[in-house]
Amino acid sequence: MSDKSSNQMWGGRFAAGPDAIMEAINASIGFDKRMAAQDIAGSRAHAAMLAAQGIVTPSDADAMREGLLTVLSEIETGQFAFSTALEDIHMNVEARLKEVIGEPAGRLHTGRSRNDQVATDFRLWVRDQLDAAASGLEALMRALLAQAEAGADWVMPGFTHLQTAQPVTWGHHMMAYVEMFARDLSRVQDARRRMNECPLGAAALAGTSFPIDREMTAKALGFDRPMANSLDAVSDRDFALEFLSVASISAMHLSRMAEELVIWSSAQFRFVTLSDRFSTGSSIMPQKKNPDAAELIRAKIGRIFGANVALMTVMKGLPLAYSKDMQEDKEQVFDAADNWMLALAAMEGMVKDMTANTSVLESAASAGFSTATDLADWLVRTLDLPFREAHHVTGSLVAMAEKKGCDLPDLSLGDMQSVHAAITADVFEVLGVHNSVASRTSYGGTAPVRVREQIARWKEALA
Repeated sequence: MSDKSSNQMWGGRFAAGPDAIMEAINASIGFDKRMAAQDIAGSRAHAAMLAAQGIVTPSDADAMREGLLTVLSEIETGQFAFSTALEDIHMNVEARLKEVIGEPAGRLHTGRSRNDQVATDFRLWVRDQLDAAASGLEALMRALLAQAEAGADWVMPGFTHLQTAQPVTWGHHMMAYVEMFARDLSRVQDARRRMNECPLGAAALAGTSFPIDREMTAKALGFDRPMANSLDAVSDRDFALEFLSVASISAMHLSRMAEELVIWSSAQFRFVTLSDRFSTGSSIMPQKKNPDAAELIRAKIGRIFGANVALMTVMKGLPLAYSKDMQEDKEQVFDAADNWMLALAAMEGMVKDMTANTSVLESAASAGFSTATDLADWLVRTLDLPFREAHHVTGSLVAMAEKKGCDLPDLSLGDMQSVHAAITADVFEVLGVHNSVASRTSYGGTAPVRVREQIARWKEALA
């Protein structure tokens, strides 16, 4: 193949040949510049430690720390010129620091490597994202609690297989999601505790001969302790994988709720009305109001799942300690974090703004023989029938109501006694949907009194 045809295959971007290709595949500055604040925080802590240990002079350390603040200001104000030739955020910052303070900048990298530096930066970034996720989850839980409190008495159908099963309360349904997102919150908190160890000072892989103080840098950066093994410190990405795992489970919960909102807001259900802020119209059908925010949440979840699988695949075959493959960790985590935070914020907004159509909910709760289980339970409690016999009697009454085109409460006492003579008029007390939900007083049940207890518990926990 000629050089000309080779260059055509590389395309215009790589017309310069292999050197341009290598620079493009090797550089990470296009994405790891997001860790600039974390990189500079780690370097400032490292410089202070080097001075405290007598490895550099106090004046050099002061120059480094002040110069790093100047570099950070330039980055934050958009004045910093990032260079792909300098590969990554670490080299970009260090090169600019040398321009700002001169010769002392060359001493900053004493006692460390880019391997422990990037591991530290990335941990700090992920820790910040876990804190942001915790805030987002708490805000969503509060929005759900407000809905639950408003609708602790509102009846609606509960479903299994998306078929009407038993009446429940709106508050009970909202509190189910509170419990789900609370588990996500506990996983976030647990992951944060486990990942809060500092790799800085592990150097390339074996530690360093300089008399560094790893406890000092760990404390300065808010870590609980330094990581105990230098090989593990530079090669571990469990914290990123756990972040993606936690995000994936939470995203799955968001997607389930988004799916319900799509169904509930449809013309066929009309259970809820979503606000105009989180809906769009059709370009040609003026009657339509599309639940686009819910649909996009449902779709974005695939990117989070994909990031989880992608990073697991990157890490699965790597020997200790550091390999360049691990440069592929950050884009996956950055994208997943962005989409998780956006989905949490959008769901909180939809929940806060949505309006439950209570009359439609109650009408739907009364349909589909939803109190059949209440009838069976009454036959067991009052007539002392074995449950299997009560189930058979109830099934016969459901078939009768279906044939008559009515619901169970609409059958006459004579109709019921034709199936089982011992049934009395007291049975009608359990057949209303409000009576049904009020009777479910077991712990965790849908009775309004139980729902309000759970609301109070969570409001106190989140206070």
